[in-house]
Amino acid sequence: MATFRFKISSPDGNLFDGAAEMVSVRGAEGDLAVMAGHIPFVTTVQPCDCTVDTEDGERRVGHTEGGLLSVTEQEATLFSWNFRWNEA
Repeated sequence: MATFRFKISSPDGNLFDGAAEMVSVRGAEGDLAVMAGHIPFVTTVQPCDCTVDTEDGERRVGHTEGGLLSVTEQEATLFSWNFRWNEA
C-alpha cells in the first residue's frame, strides 16, 4: 500500500514523524481517513482517538483533545494541543 509522510505536532514537540498508510480522526464534519494521494484540505479535529497505520503494519492509537489537520498531496500534519498515545 502507498504511504505518505504524517506528523503529529503539539506544544510538547513532534510526537510522530514517519510514513503512514492511513490515518483516521474525527474532523469537523465527522470521522475521516487520509491515505496517500488524498485531496488537500484543512479541518478542525474534534476530541477523538487518532489511529495511525504505519508502513511496517503497526497500528498506533492515541487520543487528541482537538486541533487541526492539514493535508497536502505529499503529507499530513495533525496539530494537537493535547495528544497522548494509548498504552499498549
